[in-house]
Amino acid sequence: MLKTLMAASAAILVSTAAFAQSTVIVTEQPAPPPPGAVIVREMPREVRTYVMEQDMQSVPYEGDVLVGRVLPQDVEVHVVDGYGDYAYTVVNKRRVVVDPQTREVIQVLD
Repeated sequence: MLKTLMAASAAILVSTAAFAQSTVIVTEQPAPPPPGAVIVREMPREVRTYVMEQDMQSVPYEGDVLVGRVLPQDVEVHVVDGYGDYAYTVVNKRRVVVDPQTREVIQVLD
């Protein structure tokens, strides 16, 4: 009986130690967007106001001006004063805010 009790105690200790070593910590991360999803960045109100006040000639562009589209290098963009993460231009008579690094359209202003 003593041998059985000792064997059971040893089994419990071994299984507890093994269980403690296999602890997994789960952290919450945002799920990636589904394929084809367009991510809209929120921008300061001042950026929108600044872009709407600028007087610029419209540049013709083949295709639709859409959020997520990358503008070609020949489309001139201007950095928003005081907000270096945003640039703007007017394409097909539509004002657009773009990422100055990637030239990706962030928002189309109407």
